[in-house]
Amino acid sequence: MRVFRLACLSLCFLLAACGSEQNDPYPLGERGKNILYAAFTERPKHLDPVQSYTEDEITFTAQIYEPPLQYHYLKRPYTLIPATLVSVPEPRYYDAGGKTLPADAPVRAIAYSVYELHIRPGIRYQPHPAFALDAGGKPTYDALDPEQLRHIEKIADFTRSGTRELVADDYIYEIKRLAHPHLHSPIFGMMAGRIVGLKELGETLQQEAKRLPAGAWLDLDRFALDGVTRVDRHTLRIKLRGKYPQFLYWLAMPFFAPVPREVDRFYAQPGMAEKNLTLDWYPVGTGPYMLTENNPNRRMVLERNPNFHGETYPCEGEPEDARGGLLSDCGKPLPFIDKAVFSREKESIPYWNKFLQGYYDASGISSDSFDQAVRLNVGGDVQLSDEMLAKGIRLLTSVRASTYYMGFNMLDSAVGGKEGREAERNAKLRRALSIAIDQEEFISIFMNGRGIAAMSPLPPGIFGYLEGRAGVNSAVYDWVDGKARRKPIAVAKALLAEAGWPNGRDARTGEPLVLNLDTTSGGMGDKSRLDWLTRQFAKIDIQLIVRSTDFNRFQEKLRKGAVQLYYLGWNADYPDPENFFFLLDGAESKVAKGGENASNYDNAEFDRLYAEMKNMENSPHRLTLIVRMNAILQQDAPWIFGFHPKSYTLGHAWLHNRKPTDVGNNILKYQRIDVAERETRRRLWNEPVLWPLALIFVVLAAVILPAVISYRRRERGTARGP
Repeated sequence: MRVFRLACLSLCFLLAACGSEQNDPYPLGERGKNILYAAFTERPKHLDPVQSYTEDEITFTAQIYEPPLQYHYLKRPYTLIPATLVSVPEPRYYDAGGKTLPADAPVRAIAYSVYELHIRPGIRYQPHPAFALDAGGKPTYDALDPEQLRHIEKIADFTRSGTRELVADDYIYEIKRLAHPHLHSPIFGMMAGRIVGLKELGETLQQEAKRLPAGAWLDLDRFALDGVTRVDRHTLRIKLRGKYPQFLYWLAMPFFAPVPREVDRFYAQPGMAEKNLTLDWYPVGTGPYMLTENNPNRRMVLERNPNFHGETYPCEGEPEDARGGLLSDCGKPLPFIDKAVFSREKESIPYWNKFLQGYYDASGISSDSFDQAVRLNVGGDVQLSDEMLAKGIRLLTSVRASTYYMGFNMLDSAVGGKEGREAERNAKLRRALSIAIDQEEFISIFMNGRGIAAMSPLPPGIFGYLEGRAGVNSAVYDWVDGKARRKPIAVAKALLAEAGWPNGRDARTGEPLVLNLDTTSGGMGDKSRLDWLTRQFAKIDIQLIVRSTDFNRFQEKLRKGAVQLYYLGWNADYPDPENFFFLLDGAESKVAKGGENASNYDNAEFDRLYAEMKNMENSPHRLTLIVRMNAILQQDAPWIFGFHPKSYTLGHAWLHNRKPTDVGNNILKYQRIDVAERETRRRLWNEPVLWPLALIFVVLAAVILPAVISYRRRERGTARGP
């Protein structure tokens, strides 16, 4: 009898534990709150803006820090607008003698460009102990001793905090930090060649760091930076060498976010770094959110900055934005969301299941869940599956500002050559391979259709990218029935024969053509992909040998030019054609100059056009130059243009104002949650399923009841016997 009672009691406990409340992974106190829930897969390494440069880091830093400029959330092509400035600065140009030049002055005449940044008054930092002041107006925590730090483990343990206004000196201090010898900013080398005096400041700071005791604070205010000066409390001036219009894009990156001197001083105190009390762990900004919990192995939390100066949701965008409901919040104050909780997910399946339960508001699509999420129709277009449509899930797609390509080493005699008959023959060989390698098939098989074949180095969204027939690579494609169609293999074989390799053999010696592809393990080093690639080469009777190696060895081979073919990709630093075409500029040759031109491509006409195009503002003339540059590259084929990847993102019906963007990362402030709808759907999708328990109850009853009845009979029989 006790067994039966115990079984019933256990069943009751199981029923009580089956409610959606017990299934919810978040604390009860968060239920019904205006909180966005998201996931991250890779832990951020740097949250200090002078060092941070990766996608997993900018997810957080872009919501906290405010560089001078930002991108319009809805407009495409990407458009810069002020963040903390009054307006987007217009450069003034000067010759070597200091004489002012007109805006249309020839590039060769411009010795210096000067940008004047006017900060909007009244912008204030988030609350932070570095700004706390005592009754005498001195910093409260300016000289902490070990005893005071003994009970401090996180920023929230400091009992006092303060704030102050953003001023020009904060931006100047951060620019100086680019040259700090202990911070190793990834853009210092490039900016040292642009910002007047930054290289010299770096050398000075190197010497000063050697003189200081280990761990001592390096006060950057003691050192002048000739090219960056304070005009007044809310104005700074930046002086660059030559003309460099792309500098405005850098002013929208966290590298140029303000860092106050007192914050740097606060974190530099002895004992702070040992407790992870650093700018790398606890950023300080003027943006709409502040980091209140940093546990990169489990959970990161952003909360609304109570001192945020405020913005309003945009009222302009692309024509389809109004139809998609992206202008419904026009003019409303930002941010909409009070808090964002990011949980770390190391495995794709749990991440996906929590999204389907409504516990994450948005999700990417891994290869494991692709077939469950979307399907391809007859025309190749992607549509949501019936399951996703039934849940009201939305699909956002965008082509990323990235290009993946297979490059030829133009210094190699078999595939390269700069001029003469050999160069002409090898160009035909490269074009033959460009036709033979079916990028559309690669995208379909290995990327689930998540990409588009590249026609040039430029991806969509970058000025100079042309849609339709105008943008087709005519060396590889024909235009048939309103679409680009890859040329037949017969054309590739004919080109190969003209190059001196009929049927893949040397016309003079009969030796087979064997080419080597250097790659790293992973990526193109995946065996199935390389087997596919080998078959592509075999279509025109060329033998491919794959030489897989580790990343460092691969980079060394590129530096020495010890490759024939290689595989690389490039993600845009900023949305300008210069940021892609420089990869083929002769002055960027990897072997000769140590630059980023890994193909060592050197074409005088291309270089001349690039030199004219790179420092121009977008205009019809600039577009004409780009079209000519692309035509040269398509004929010379130093690259086999691969593909531009597509991003697929899913969002629940209650998540509003999401638009794909590759370069604007401060997107959290624009998003809005319908909390009531989320609660309703979560309850609906996570109702307890009781029939298995009922079945268990029936099975238990079928097993236990006969035993109980038999036991009772024996007991009664025993009682009657005496």
